[in-house]
Amino acid sequence: MMQPCYTLMRMRTTIAIDDELLADARQAALESGQSLGHLVEDALRERLSRRQTVTAGRPMLPVSSGSGGLRPGVDLDDSAALLDLLNGSSLR
Repeated sequence: MMQPCYTLMRMRTTIAIDDELLADARQAALESGQSLGHLVEDALRERLSRRQTVTAGRPMLPVSSGSGGLRPGVDLDDSAALLDLLNGSSLR
């Protein structure tokens, strides 16, 4: 019986990296005993997983359940009047 053969496909690509960052990455790869490519892959995976966690963990914004619409005299197209309302000068 034949066993399935699983091969990982790798893509070669060229990217521009700051010289100092590349030197630091090469040194880190050497110190950790892995290739530069593996170090870059690990760093990208870590960064991308953090982004997905942040996106998934966004807080829900409160939604008003009140009714009645805007307060009398409020004009959403008049930013100066809105600032006055927010600063309390027209609330009284």
